[in-house]
Amino acid sequence: MDNHSPAEGARGDIRRAGERAATAAFSSTGPSGHRSRMRERVLARGASALADYEILEMLLFLGIARRDTKPLAKALINRFGSLHKVLEANQDALAEAGLSAASVAALSLPLLAATRLASVEARSRPQLGDWEALLVYFDTALDGAVPGQLRILYLDNRNRLLGDEAVNTDTSRSAPRVESAAILRRALQLHATAMIGVRLCGDADVPEKRVLADAALASELSRSGALLAIAVHDFFALKGGAWAGLRRLGKL
Repeated sequence: MDNHSPAEGARGDIRRAGERAATAAFSSTGPSGHRSRMRERVLARGASALADYEILEMLLFLGIARRDTKPLAKALINRFGSLHKVLEANQDALAEAGLSAASVAALSLPLLAATRLASVEARSRPQLGDWEALLVYFDTALDGAVPGQLRILYLDNRNRLLGDEAVNTDTSRSAPRVESAAILRRALQLHATAMIGVRLCGDADVPEKRVLADAALASELSRSGALLAIAVHDFFALKGGAWAGLRRLGKL
């Protein structure tokens, strides 16, 4: 038998209704709601809007299903010193910090991805700062190229390759200036700060003679390029294992 008065029953109904309303109004609280809001922030504003501990917090989502990862993310940064050092920490150190195998695996992904990306960039943008690096590049990238063709290697300020492009050349007296202007326009488009010319010799060509034929173009490029802060490192003529360069011949 219910001994509650009608007034008490009404108050109970109101209290239960209020609890249901409060639950509905704050249904996004807790780890699940917090994760949802963080994902929405990334989608709306990009990952750059996140603090270091928040990036780490989201990575930990992958290894921790239903727990607030913010305290753990902050503790890891305090322990190791920075986000970068957390991501570089070895598996044993992370395990000693209390992370599960799943969380350790999740934190290994950014470093693995960065290493793979760096490897791709090194292959697609080799650094051509010395003769040995150039020879390695010539042996691979120029294999099968058209004999007689002039190629311009456009480089950045660290001598990394930005572009390797063929240039149509002419023998008329006005050609060097016209060709130089076209090459420098392309260098500006690529944001290049230096270039190297490579002439691929035909069967009847002698490298020393062939490269001297490009001296006028190289000189015009060097003169005009200096006004744009674009350097001409050298011009080469290649024929198999034989080569000749304008700088070595004292013509640049």
